[in-house]
Amino acid sequence: MAGRAWRWREALRAVKVAMLGSGSRGNSTVAWTEQTCVLVDAGFSGRQLASRLAAVGVEPEGVDAILLTHEHGDHVRGAGIFARRYGTPLLMSAGTREAVSGLLHGGEAVEEYRPGSRFGIGDIEVDAFLTAHDAVDPVAVTLTGRECGSRVGVATDLGRPTAAIRHSLAELDVLILEANHDEGLLRVGPYPASVQARIASSHGHLSNEAAARLAVELLTDRLLAVHLAHLSAECNRPELAREVVERELRRAGFDGPVTVVPQDRPGPVVDIPAERARSGPDQLRLL
Repeated sequence: MAGRAWRWREALRAVKVAMLGSGSRGNSTVAWTEQTCVLVDAGFSGRQLASRLAAVGVEPEGVDAILLTHEHGDHVRGAGIFARRYGTPLLMSAGTREAVSGLLHGGEAVEEYRPGSRFGIGDIEVDAFLTAHDAVDPVAVTLTGRECGSRVGVATDLGRPTAAIRHSLAELDVLILEANHDEGLLRVGPYPASVQARIASSHGHLSNEAAARLAVELLTDRLLAVHLAHLSAECNRPELAREVVERELRRAGFDGPVTVVPQDRPGPVVDIPAERARSGPDQLRLL
């Protein structure tokens, strides 16, 4: 992306993105262009995935690939059945493939990618980069429209924000970022001490405060929207997460929407060209 001129008219063919839901009971994100549709994770039942896709205007038969970021059930629950029902290819690392073998019956089309690699799905370019989460080969991803350069980051299970993660999530139009827990609520919450330690560790999840710091570090004048994801139902509150992250982003000069993605329904569809239009068609940027 660096060094390539972004032109206003090219954004008419840019990426749309929506989270189908996010939290400890299921996570899935859909991104699409006029040519390609990619589902990142499939943490709901096959029926729920189809229903939620329809709610954001996407036919399940139109999904070109399901990209799995790691093997935890809240990210893979419906992957096998959806792939078999609709003939959708599954993309995952070799380690993730072994870890989710119980979900696969052998009739699925499975393609392996290497964490840290870049590959294409239709006209969407994917960068899958390792995170510090406690899984076999956990990755976060960026999705970039090849023709227009619109760029979305999906980072729901980070553990801790490393230098490599900061680099990989640079220059985004839309950031989907975990804000898993409030530190105070985690300490007094229902989890045993061992689980609390795991969540708060460098291999667990970001707190609201850690998410706020990372979001500010990733802020550029290109960023249009921030979606907070993977909130704990027991150790966080939507209003707390939004307040903490939005406050720090506003202090840093960000005036775009900060949205908490619900667990039980899809979040809003972000139409990147439409959002860009609201920010002013005279903006020309060097990416």
